[in-house]
Amino acid sequence: MVESLIDWGNTILWSYVLIALLVGLGIYFTFRTKFVQVTNLIEMFRLMKESPATSNGNKQISSFGAFCISAASRIGTGNLAGVAIAITLGGPGAVFWMWVVAIFSAVLCFIESTLAQVYKVKETNGFKGGPAYYMEKAIGARWMGVMFALFITFCFGLAFNSVQANTITVAFEEALGTNRLVIGMVLTAFVGFVIFGGVKRIAKVSQVIVPVLALLYLILVAFIVIVNIGELPRVIGLIVTSAFGLNEAVAGGIGVAIMNGVKRGLFSNEAGMGSAPVAAATADVSHPAKQGFVQTLGAFVDTLLICSATAFIILLSGIPGEGIGGIQLTQSALASHVGPWANIFVAIAILLFCFSSIIGNYYYGESNIGFINKNKALIFVFRLAVLGMLLFGSVSSMSMVWNVADLFMALMAITNLIALALIGKIAIAVLKDYLKQKKQGKEPVFYASNIKGLKNVECWKEEKIKKRKEA
Repeated sequence: MVESLIDWGNTILWSYVLIALLVGLGIYFTFRTKFVQVTNLIEMFRLMKESPATSNGNKQISSFGAFCISAASRIGTGNLAGVAIAITLGGPGAVFWMWVVAIFSAVLCFIESTLAQVYKVKETNGFKGGPAYYMEKAIGARWMGVMFALFITFCFGLAFNSVQANTITVAFEEALGTNRLVIGMVLTAFVGFVIFGGVKRIAKVSQVIVPVLALLYLILVAFIVIVNIGELPRVIGLIVTSAFGLNEAVAGGIGVAIMNGVKRGLFSNEAGMGSAPVAAATADVSHPAKQGFVQTLGAFVDTLLICSATAFIILLSGIPGEGIGGIQLTQSALASHVGPWANIFVAIAILLFCFSSIIGNYYYGESNIGFINKNKALIFVFRLAVLGMLLFGSVSSMSMVWNVADLFMALMAITNLIALALIGKIAIAVLKDYLKQKKQGKEPVFYASNIKGLKNVECWKEEKIKKRKEA
């Protein structure tokens, strides 16, 4: 009964509401910003090297630092298991629609991350912010901010973490034959040790390891593609023809390919979902648009590079995916190229990817609970709920945990996209200010007074910025 209700909710939200909002706003903002996500690629890479704008004795987070925080959450299950699920359910054409979503929805990363920077607030050791804050400050709707905060807490802290746990236990079961409950209990204990104030540096170490592991994964894929270079045109042709229903490989038709491509693309790159802005708000930059550019690049790296790498591994293997799915399909496909050791490599990779994501997801939830209410008892209850969902995900069926995650992801994304539709013009005005200063040969610096009528902005008043620089 519950699973049927979740399926019904997903069908309504994904087939009609979310796809219309995501694609519609992606196209709208792409034209309003004059294809900002394509025309400013060089600027995005340049900004990755920038140091924090100010320093007051505390170590501030740079653009690259905030990029890594969001990447630690982005890179994981969606890249390895999510792509496999998309291909299994939607056929090779789902990969094409993942690419389309990445290109057009990347602009939403710019809009939401720029808004997060504009409306961020100062804390003792840095900044915080995100959709809940710009909903309250820019729209004047605290109720909407509270609703979003609840959705992101349930989505990332609970639903997504159950997906991460499920992927880890299935991967180790496939590679080593281990008991899923045992692996789930060990994972839950380890995460509990971290989130209840244990060795926080474990999370930091995983955030260092994840980029290195992602690079090794891309190198391995590059080797496989080079070895099979003659087959690549056929695979790309299969992806394109299947996307438009011109090939029998589409599992259920063009609609299924589109829906699964959009679902898994959004799960992977989080564009428009409202999660990346929470990380974006922590960066100390001289202009809000700078972090908007950097987070836009993150969507491309995630989907066009890492997700495409997984898709090529699967489609070049020739394994149809019947009877298996998710991380098991990725493991089997990789093993067919390089040997059985690939099963263990993927299991270890997914463990590190997912552990980093679990910690990142937990902090997304904790920071948004703080927006709703600062009662420490709520944080304690949330931590217990996170551990409970890790155990639940460890032993549940793959379809159940992914369906729950899809439902909360849809609710969260819809709330955020409505906000972007209402106040996205502010981010466009900030972009124009940035480009105007660049055209004048200046290194862009933002003050709230640069945008006429900009209100409820805490961190961009000229006198406050000068004080931070002098401190």
